Amino acid sequence: MTAYAIFIRERSRNAAELQTYAELVTPLLGESGATVLAAYGPQDVLEGAAPEGVVMVSFPTMEAARAFYDSPEYQAAVKHRFLGADYRSFIVGGVN
Repeated sequence: MTAYAIFIRERSRNAAELQTYAELVTPLLGESGATVLAAYGPQDVLEGAAPEGVVMVSFPTMEAARAFYDSPEYQAAVKHRFLGADYRSFIVGGVN
């Protein structure tokens, strides 16, 4: 079943750290077989406060998404995201 990793940026704190994260994570996503479906595009907020940005990434399975997140390579990159901004992130299973 397809799974989606959702990353919601609530508040940026350090643009340089976010740039480092982007430079490290982009090739990792390409190597993983994931597909970026949305990345910081326009929002039409229906309820609640608008986040600064949203990224949605598709993986073939929940296990593949979790394996990507838990990988040593991603964990080395994500440290920069943690330093750069406050995020909420989660993996949700598709309905197929």
